[in-house]
Formats: sequence, C-alpha cells, structure tokens
Amino acid sequence: MKKWQDKEEFKALFTEKAHILWEKEIQDMNRNEVYQTLAYMIRDLISDDWVATNRRYDQEKAKQVYYFSIEFLIGRLLDSNLIGLDMEALCREGLADLGWDLDQVIPAERDPGLGNGGLGRLAAGFIDSLAALQLPGHGNSIRYQYGLFKQKIIDEQQVELPDNWLVDGYPWEVKKVDKAVYVRFGGNAYMRPDGHGGLECVHEKYDTVRAVPYDVPIIGYHNDTVNTLRLWRAEYSREEVYRELTIGDRHRAFRYKDNVQQISRFLYPDDSTEEGRRLRLMQEYFFVSAGIQSIVRHYKKKYKKSLYDFHKYVAIHINDTHPALAIPELMRILMDDEGLSWDAAWEVTTKTMAYTNHTILPEAMEKWDIPLFKSLLPRIYLIIDEINRRWLEEVREVFPGDEEKARGVAVLWGGQVHMAHLAVLGSHSVNGVAEIHSQILKDSTLHPFYTCFPQRFSNKTNGITHRRWLIQSNPQLSALLDDCIGDGWRQDPSRLIEFEPYATDPEVQERLGRIKRARKEVLAQYIEKTTGTTVDLDSIFDAQVKRIHLYKRQTLNILHVLYQYLQLRDHPEKTIIP
Repeated sequence: MKKWQDKEEFKALFTEKAHILWEKEIQDMNRNEVYQTLAYMIRDLISDDWVATNRRYDQEKAKQVYYFSIEFLIGRLLDSNLIGLDMEALCREGLADLGWDLDQVIPAERDPGLGNGGLGRLAAGFIDSLAALQLPGHGNSIRYQYGLFKQKIIDEQQVELPDNWLVDGYPWEVKKVDKAVYVRFGGNAYMRPDGHGGLECVHEKYDTVRAVPYDVPIIGYHNDTVNTLRLWRAEYSREEVYRELTIGDRHRAFRYKDNVQQISRFLYPDDSTEEGRRLRLMQEYFFVSAGIQSIVRHYKKKYKKSLYDFHKYVAIHINDTHPALAIPELMRILMDDEGLSWDAAWEVTTKTMAYTNHTILPEAMEKWDIPLFKSLLPRIYLIIDEINRRWLEEVREVFPGDEEKARGVAVLWGGQVHMAHLAVLGSHSVNGVAEIHSQILKDSTLHPFYTCFPQRFSNKTNGITHRRWLIQSNPQLSALLDDCIGDGWRQDPSRLIEFEPYATDPEVQERLGRIKRARKEVLAQYIEKTTGTTVDLDSIFDAQVKRIHLYKRQTLNILHVLYQYLQLRDHPEKTIIP
C-alpha cells in the first residue's frame, strides 16, 4: 500500500494540491477547502491500488459479489479512510504544522445522504468488511441528490428541510461517463413468433433514461484492496427530448426531463400518492437495470466466459425487496439480449441471486399494484407473469385443489405483484438478519416457501464494523485494549474475547471508568454547544440518534420517559439513578 513517507512529504503534497484546487495560500483556506484537499490527496494515494484491485480480480477471474441496496449509510469517509490507510497520525501532525487541527476539519465533511437506518448501515458494513477481508465485493445503489430530510423542531412542530449534501461536491466520487447505460420505461411489450418456431419480445414506444455511474472507493483496512461502491445518477436522453420537440410536443418534452431528474433526486420519495409510488418503482428498476447491465457488460468484456457460466463468476445479493427486480431484469438481459432460452436463463438467474429479508410483518412486505407496474415496466411484467404462471402450475400439480397454498406463494395475486415472493422464488439463498428473525421467516412469514425450499433458508446475524464503532469512535478504549491484549484485535475482532479476564482487574476497571467518563464529557460538551442544555455527567446517558419520525420504537421510547416522569411525580420517595 502506497503511503506518505513522512510529514514533510505530506505538507509538500498538501500545499501543491491546495494551490491546484483553490489557487490560495494555506492560511487563506477555509475548513471545507482543507477537508476537500485531504480527500483528493487520499484519492491520489489509493488510485494505483484501486486500478490494481480491479485488474487483479479480472486476471484471476475471481467470483465477484455485487451487493444491491437502495441505501448505503456509509457515513463520513475522511477519518475512517485515514484510519484504514494507517495515516491518521501523520496527517494530524502535518496539518498541525500547517496551522490546522484535524479534529476541526473532519466535521466539515457532509454526511452522504445515501442511507437512513439499519438497512443502509448493514449494506455499508458489508462492503467495508469485504474490502477489509480483501474479498471481491462491491456496492450498487442510487446517487441521491438529497438524502433523508433534515429535521428542525420549530414551535413544537416538525419542519422538514432538504438535505443538500452534494452542495459543495463530493470529492470521493469519480464520474464514469464512458460506463453509462440506458434504462427503458413505459411503452408496449408483447411476444411474437421469431420465425424459428419460438417467440421473441417486442418492446416499443418506451422512454429512455441515461444512467451515469459515480464510483466511490471502499478502502480495505491496512491492505492494498480498494473495492467500489457504484452510485447511479439519472440523466435525460437528449435524443428523447429532441424527438418530442421535433414532433412539437414541448409539454411532453419538459415533463419527460422533470420525471427523469426526479429519479435520483430524493432518498425515499413520499409514496402516499400514486405519483410518489410510481417514482419509487422507477427508482428501484433504474438502479437495478443499470447495475445488472453494467455487470453483464463487464463480464463479457473481461471474463470472456459463456453466459451459461455467469453464476460461477458473479453473485448478486439483494438487500430487502427494493432490488428484487434484479431477478426479472437479469432474465430479460439473458433472453432478449443474449439469446438464452427461458429454462437456461432461469437456472443462471436463481444460481446468481441471493436475498436478505428485513421484514417479518406480512402487511409490511412490498407490493405493487399491477396496473401501475404493467404501465411502467411492461417487459418486466411479462417476465414476472410467466415466472408466476410456471410456478403456480408446479404448486397446483403438487397440491391439487389447494388454492390457499397457491395464494400463499403466488408472485401475482389479488391484483398485486408480491416482491418478497419474487425474491424468494428467484434466489438460491434467503436469510434474515438475526437468529430469531430467520426462525420466524421459516415458521411463519415465509413458511409456505420454507416447506418448498428448506435448503434455501439460513441465518446471517447482523453485526457492526469495529473499525468505525470502536477504533474510530473511541480511540481511548482502543488504546486500553492494545495495552491489555495487544493490537491483533484490530485485524481480527474475534480476539476481543481475550479482554474478558480483565473484568475483575481493579486497575483496568479504574482506567475503563476514566475513559467512559471522558467520552461522556465529549458528548455533554456537544449537547451543551448544540442545544444549550447542561447534562449531569453522573447520570445514565441513553441516546437515541434518529429523526423524531414514524418509527414505533420512538413512540415507545418517549412513552417510557413519560412513564418514568409520572412515577417520580407520584412517588417522590423513590430513589432512582439520574
């Protein structure tokens, strides 16, 4: 791994990069300019490794994992990347010589508006771990212009403001115009004889959206691996606009441009209206189609293998049902573009796809009304209709007359497309994110599928990356661990169990207490600075870091606070730790 040799080299490179980017003296730069300069320096540092990583995967014909998720809550990257490169201390020293404190610069980075909660953090944790383990795994999502809303409470009411996280640009990303692909929406799709005794699909009168990828490097921890998070931005096709203007329909041309720009504008558009639901479905198909087109193109160019062997070199994992359209989209490409038969395409698809479920409540499972789905994605609907027809034929053959059984596993039923059923049916592996969750899927939520495919179901317990949530967030505790058990846990977190014998060591306990209090002081200072509220350091800190929004856990939490308050008011004699 390439590194800055010492702080003198760092300072020289920083000064040179600052002059190129801003044409300013260092003392005249603002905090955001210092942050961006550092980010571009890190990109320069890892560029050779990024290229070499991709070259190595291609030369080795490695099987690559592509993790499709509508969210990636990657967080700020400057600090975590410096830690991953083992360059934080050197950078801190060099910046100090130039008159800047790294701890003051780090907050200048805006939190990327690419994720919201557990779903997005799980996805970010996976691609972080893949790079740390030097495994060929990459992310695929949407480059949202605005993340989930910023929240302010004004006159006791929630006020929602757009989170324009890209306002100053994003120095970590690389735009890859030459890798753009085109995604089709609307139009008519139908089957006709192909002249050779078979059928072919005709898809006509559709609108085209240009999908442009922006690649973000995912840096492995203390190794030379740099994987990729590919984010897709929707752009209108100039040819499409010119066509409408040529036939004189200016209103349709402007409507087309606006619809396209909406696709990658907001994370989670409001889906309480028909228009909002349509936009959400467009988002889901947009990033899935763009991603799979890109993967197939890369496979054909670099691997030069038969598409019948696609699943031997490519694994596509769908995080919840938002990317479940990957299943019919891969079928479409294999059949319509590459000429595979239905049976061959289905075998390749099911061996390629795997699905992580996040929801045990049947009423929360993603479903789409067929008229909306059919009008927006006519070719994909034909494929899903055929998947459903063939599948229910099998089910009714095994369970004749049992329509309840058919209903429980149908992809199309009751005028809706059932996305979780499509995801299970089109995957070779299905998992929940906790042991109890996975068991509920087998026993209840997806039980009819479990009886059909018991071998497909497994558990993958959710976890966290200790690189961000221990090494980065608590350097004092990390240092204590190093002193007690050595630093091997930084590469291998399973070694943290070696700290257990120190649970009764009074000296370690005393030091641990000091560290906990020091971290509470940091939080208390932040609370006072941002809210004006002074908190008691001797009290228990219970922090919930979320917008006050629709989540039931927040309602339960505030009800518990009210309960405790009422208990104290009605029973003043009670003793309770603050």
